[in-house]
Amino acid sequence: MKRIMLVIAAVMMMCVTVSAQKNGKGKMESSGILVAYFSATGTTAGVARDIAEITGGKLYAIVPQIAYTSADLNWNDKQSRSSVEMSDSEVRPGIKSGKEEFSVYDVVFIGYPIWWNQAPRIINTFIESANWEGKILIPFATSGGSGIENSVKMLRKTYPKLNWKDGKLLNRADKEILQKWVDTFELKESFSQK
Repeated sequence: MKRIMLVIAAVMMMCVTVSAQKNGKGKMESSGILVAYFSATGTTAGVARDIAEITGGKLYAIVPQIAYTSADLNWNDKQSRSSVEMSDSEVRPGIKSGKEEFSVYDVVFIGYPIWWNQAPRIINTFIESANWEGKILIPFATSGGSGIENSVKMLRKTYPKLNWKDGKLLNRADKEILQKWVDTFELKESFSQK
């Protein structure tokens, strides 16, 4: 009788573990995922919200200390704020930040618009604001015309000790496309190995 009770208890524990990893809609449930994003116009924010919903991750907006205006974003004006920032790789725009504890996250999706074929400098500010060593960093971006490849290459070059995964440009990606992309990272396995 004790053996039967032990087997039943073991099976119940396995069911609870599987249930904790997924909810009824197939979403991952984990506090170990952060979906951080910078969005100047709202496009990247929408994608980030969908990724957070799919992964069960915490959504974190990277908010500049001084908001970008339409004039700041005018890439045709060489004196616009974004043009000046992107012409100097050392610029680090300030971030409004709360007391977020990033050490609790194992996987960090980092979203941004593509500016001048790169991640905006505020992404560098964010990356340099915490210790990301040992974390899985997954870039994603939105863009009016550029790809994500060069921005990921530059992030890898600037922060070579970090564990970067290949990024993906997610213009007009619906939740089905996002789910398939997220599934390629096998995130559940990365948590079960800890």
